[in-house]
Amino acid sequence: MTRSSSASVWTGVVVAVTTPFGTGGAIDHPSFVHHVGWLADHGVDGIVVAGSLGEGSVLSSEERTSLVDDLIPVLPERVSALCAVAAGRTAEVVAQARAAAKAGAAGLLVLPPYVYRGDRAETKAHFAAVLGATDLPCMLYNNPVAYGTDVGPEEVLELAEDHPTLVGVKESSGDVRRITALKALLGDRVEVAVGLDDAVLEGVSAGAQGWVAGLANALPDESVALFEAAGRGDHDRAAELYQWFLPLLRFDTTPKFVQQIKLVEEAMGLGSARVRPPRLELHGAEREQVLATLRDCLSRRPVLASRPRRHDRVRAPKRAKE
Repeated sequence: MTRSSSASVWTGVVVAVTTPFGTGGAIDHPSFVHHVGWLADHGVDGIVVAGSLGEGSVLSSEERTSLVDDLIPVLPERVSALCAVAAGRTAEVVAQARAAAKAGAAGLLVLPPYVYRGDRAETKAHFAAVLGATDLPCMLYNNPVAYGTDVGPEEVLELAEDHPTLVGVKESSGDVRRITALKALLGDRVEVAVGLDDAVLEGVSAGAQGWVAGLANALPDESVALFEAAGRGDHDRAAELYQWFLPLLRFDTTPKFVQQIKLVEEAMGLGSARVRPPRLELHGAEREQVLATLRDCLSRRPVLASRPRRHDRVRAPKRAKE
């Protein structure tokens, strides 16, 4: 899968990166920079900051922008620097979109409003306001389980017809038929990305061109290998990797997915399990279940063919015009 257009910033394995925090609760920027550089060196295609896994709901707008600032000088040219935008007020999301563009983001992941679950007209108006406020390629995030709003293919088509900045959908309804419906109705007008880790094989088979991935934070090599095997139609290899990976990928689909994935990162020596309240770190049986699952999977970790790292030229910071 190659990039050939603005829409293609959402193609491939895009990591919904976690946000590391120090002991005092502030963002640990040096750890973040190290982590995203390591992910880029392990072959991922994009990094999206401040999403659900990035604990975006407890980040200020200024903190979101600071994470984009961190990305730009670190990522090689081929890795897309992306930012999720979300808030309880539409005007605040519009401001976030403009700030992310000014900081140099290559695209935006646009979430529904926090807290308020609007009807179809309100949800469409929210997305329209954000899409109309930027020239960046935007991916709409559809996750009815988490956010209580379900944006169907017909609504996506309406938005895409009015707003050329809408180039993709992160589909997290859990219903793989949504991907086929989106492809049937919109064709190549939008790219579809799998939004749930434990649906990636089914999603790619249904036509998804991207994967906004969670466990890739800790296991990028296996994530890239799985996605590429599925994309090239190597069904035996994809099924083998998927069967191994599935117990870990399911951590992405529970209410405590942030805590679980951060704990996996920490156990792999890649970061800290610290989270921001109201989330609390896992303890007792919950913690041990995650670690036991990880130990079991690592004991059977698949052997991957060696391949050169794809960390190429580091780009200079690029700023939007004032």
